[in-house]
Amino acid sequence: MSLPAQLAEIREDFHAVPDRDRLTLLLEFSDELPDVPDRYRDVPFEQVHECQSPVFITTEVSEGRVRMFAKAPPEAPTTRGFASILVQGISGLTTEEALGIPSDFPFDLGITDQVSPLRLRGMVGMLGRVQRQVREQLGRPAAADDPAAEG
Repeated sequence: MSLPAQLAEIREDFHAVPDRDRLTLLLEFSDELPDVPDRYRDVPFEQVHECQSPVFITTEVSEGRVRMFAKAPPEAPTTRGFASILVQGISGLTTEEALGIPSDFPFDLGITDQVSPLRLRGMVGMLGRVQRQVREQLGRPAAADDPAAEG
């Protein structure tokens, strides 16, 4: 399956800037992390333990579309940037598009020289949890290769 248009556009944005400016672009995404709607104020979010900084996510599936919400502190700009990329890139996708995102998408952004592999694995963990939450809401079993299956 090809990358959904929203995520392909984000990937293209990263590849369109020189290597030295990609971290700046990631930090711009950090500033763009949408606020969580009031209706989610008291809803428990799942912590993504693969991330070095605290980040919490939840998803909602309605009428075959996915929305992702994330909370990450301002003092964790890399983590916030990754969360923002996923929130902006996943929200509005169909469930099948969201489930079809390759798990290595974070490594395809072209920032492996600017961000440590450990941090990129944190973003992979976020994506895995989103996909697991979507599968759960659809009543589907966890994927065999899902690192977030244990929760």
